[in-house]
Amino acid sequence: MATKNKTELIEARAREILAQVGIFDNPYFEALESGRMSKTAFAKSQAQFYFAVRFYSRPMGMLIARLPDSHERMGILHNLVDEHGSFDPSQSHQITFGTFLSSIGSKADKATAVSPAVHTFNSVLTSVCAFEEIEVGICCLGIIELAFAEISARIGQAVVERGFVSPQDLVHYKLHAELDEKHADDFFALVQRSWRNSAKRASIEKGLLLGAFVFDRLYRELAEINTD
Repeated sequence: MATKNKTELIEARAREILAQVGIFDNPYFEALESGRMSKTAFAKSQAQFYFAVRFYSRPMGMLIARLPDSHERMGILHNLVDEHGSFDPSQSHQITFGTFLSSIGSKADKATAVSPAVHTFNSVLTSVCAFEEIEVGICCLGIIELAFAEISARIGQAVVERGFVSPQDLVHYKLHAELDEKHADDFFALVQRSWRNSAKRASIEKGLLLGAFVFDRLYRELAEINTD
């Protein structure tokens, strides 16, 4: 029971930080839900987000390589396997997101230039997971997973309500709305024992703050560069 309580404390702190950063009040989601973002603009922004989806498992793999204990590696390894469709290539997140893009009349291919916003996001995750304290990398990805669970639910609801996608054709976002809170808990469980250590807690806070900031900034910049 004590272990779970420690995990809940980290999750509660993560939710406080997400509220402070204001990620769920991000202009990207406000524009989508209010109807100010056209389907064309949304499709452009999602074509860019594809490059973040495709890249995301790579920093996760870096964290796995840095964990010395095989038991600790298992939680992230399960998440990494999920990213790759549980060894079913057709269900990998890169492929399901590509299917979502097709459903809204968009695509991302080798001819599509990766925006500075996405490049920055991917580079920050790489640097954090490869070189920062391990708690920073773990919590950076953990809070992104936690945020994306709610973001996925909101985007999924918005695109259906606005008629961009029919409910039966909605893919990727429906899965993440259900899956990513569990993924976040897997990350936070790795640092639960460090919560009472002041130095380690500082690294936990640093990772939570950084993850919330860069994810919020990514969506804010996508809202700005993909307007009609």
